[in-house]
Amino acid sequence: MLTVALDQGPLERHTPQAALSRLDEVARRAAAGGARLLVCPEMSVTGYNIGADIERLAEPADGPVGRRVRRIAAEHGIGIVYGNPERVGDAVHNTSFLVSATGEPLAAYRKTHLYGPMEQKHFRPGDVPVVQADFDGVRIGLLICYDIEFPEPARAHALAGTEFLVVPTALLPPEDVVAETLVPARAYENQMHVAYVDRCGSEDELSYIGKTCLIAPDGTELARAGSGEELLFARVDPAATTAARRVNTQLAERRPDLYAGLTEAP
Repeated sequence: MLTVALDQGPLERHTPQAALSRLDEVARRAAAGGARLLVCPEMSVTGYNIGADIERLAEPADGPVGRRVRRIAAEHGIGIVYGNPERVGDAVHNTSFLVSATGEPLAAYRKTHLYGPMEQKHFRPGDVPVVQADFDGVRIGLLICYDIEFPEPARAHALAGTEFLVVPTALLPPEDVVAETLVPARAYENQMHVAYVDRCGSEDELSYIGKTCLIAPDGTELARAGSGEELLFARVDPAATTAARRVNTQLAERRPDLYAGLTEAP
């Protein structure tokens, strides 16, 4: 059983230093509440709606931001999923990182489906669809925001053995249906836990929906935030995945021989 904390935090425009100070305090609160893993929203360190500042603030995975987050994780004894623009050579990726409760890097996922002109201008899409890591006996997988709106990435995770799919996001109105309907459907159809962690408040002209949630493999809502700042706690039970897949046998009864044409170019 893995206790997780989901940080639906405010995001008025801020500096990475201010965000890291806040992360330190939230990690302390999450650990004190019994969580072993803290999940933050998409691009949680820099902010999401920052335009050309993406290139200026982008860092390698082992840059100052990464080192600071790893120290925070180790100090409080809690794993952390956080987002930051990642520089790799000439490219910049929208990346979510998973670090262990001792501060060790476990996984880094580069967003594969870029949303809208801002992302498509400033980021290069990732090309590894399934990124996983074992954390406290749970097989965790990572996606980011728009990725979950396509059925294939979540299904690829289910087929690769992911038990807990973590999806940091920056969801905007009027797309409430994603948080309320689509994410629970992804959890149910793939029989795995899904955490969908949005920010809240406003960032320049953008306002965020909130509605962070954790959904069980049978579609049950284990935690749900409103539109304001919240730190949610919930438990991920790997046995629930096994039980759900025993009852809902869709994964075992798929007919891949019928679907080959789905990946062919029109």
